[in-house]
Amino acid sequence: METNEIIVGLDIGTTKICAIVGRKNEYGKLEVLGMGKAVSDGVIRGIVTNIDKTINAIKKAVTEAEEQSGIDIRVVNVGIAGQHIKSSVHHGSIIRHSSDDEITIEDVNRLTNDMYKIVIPPGSEIIHVMPQDYIVDYEEGIKDPVGMSGVRLEADFHVITAQTNAIQNINKCVRRAGLEIDNLILEPLASSLSVLSDEEKEAGVCLVDIGGGTTDIAIFHENIIRHTSVIPFGGNIITSDIKDGCNVLNHQAEILKTKFGQALAEMANENEVVSIPGLKNRDPKEISVKNLARVIEARMEEIIEMVHTKIITSGYENRLAGGIVITGGGSQLVSIKQLFEYMTGLDARVGFPNEHLGKSKVETIKSPMFATSVGLVLCGFKALDDRDNRYFLEDSVIKDYDKKKKTAGSSDNILKKILEKTKGILIDDFEDGSAR
Repeated sequence: METNEIIVGLDIGTTKICAIVGRKNEYGKLEVLGMGKAVSDGVIRGIVTNIDKTINAIKKAVTEAEEQSGIDIRVVNVGIAGQHIKSSVHHGSIIRHSSDDEITIEDVNRLTNDMYKIVIPPGSEIIHVMPQDYIVDYEEGIKDPVGMSGVRLEADFHVITAQTNAIQNINKCVRRAGLEIDNLILEPLASSLSVLSDEEKEAGVCLVDIGGGTTDIAIFHENIIRHTSVIPFGGNIITSDIKDGCNVLNHQAEILKTKFGQALAEMANENEVVSIPGLKNRDPKEISVKNLARVIEARMEEIIEMVHTKIITSGYENRLAGGIVITGGGSQLVSIKQLFEYMTGLDARVGFPNEHLGKSKVETIKSPMFATSVGLVLCGFKALDDRDNRYFLEDSVIKDYDKKKKTAGSSDNILKKILEKTKGILIDDFEDGSAR
């Protein structure tokens, strides 16, 4: 299923800004054509705090990706994160005119669109509305109501909001960098596409994306997003702790964390010492790897406790057969899997964004720190909710046929036959994993 469609993901993170150019190969896998990245100096905890620095970093990352891929980038899928992100569950319902007619895609879309009219706190905007379970005439637990008969259609919706100013600042930076935003996507949702399997999302799984400024959480159950949350701590605060605890410079603390850091102090070698160059005319400073691990473990325990609390309050702690999947730059700490398992009592693994990747020009893209960037590209090919993807396909074909029918003057009987065949083909294609 090779396609010529090119999708670009732009991850505006706290530590880095990354642009990835990708397309699907003949096997349906993502082929990365180019990647560019730049240091992110104008973003703190997912929020743009310096417009000019962010614009320059975006331009640098995009230019590098263009040179590597040979593609002229104009439209991008952009990720959004930060402590200002809020999620809640809302209930919606509509009354249909007749119980004899089948529930249509238009009915489902009307119910979903009503969610955008709910009252939210001032200064916020809705960025995602994702259906969970549907209810038809008080019959609960329905995943897909299209084709059923009923008068009252209800559903629970997972609604995600973001601060209006944060959205406007992202839009401003991207536009001034000469780009256009196709989709604005919550970053943990993007990461989930790149590191989670369908089996894990069906069984129940918690994604923990440890970035530079924040730790993002997304809980899935029965292949549906159930809970999202943001913790305002990430890898940068661990670096800050090392800087203060070991009395070294910030860039030295970052090197210590990435090259010698461990999440479990008991696993560190008591006698291992790292020598850090001293300031001008001063002796080198020796840092004990054991003490370094103690500093890291103390902060990681605090972050994991917060994650565990979010899991408990979501109500899905006992329904996570898939356990926890850790990704993002912070997941590369040695022994972090074991610390998560010890503190939460759940199985854990480190998530790499290679399940959906084909042969790529950039091998470093398979690192967990690029999980969000890869996911943003995948979002361009796949709807966040697979049911929305199917509805979009069916609705497009129906509207297209209606247009042809008006021109050609076809009969209603022919229309019904073609729609029945088309619906079957689309459902088969969807079940085989096709994506738009």
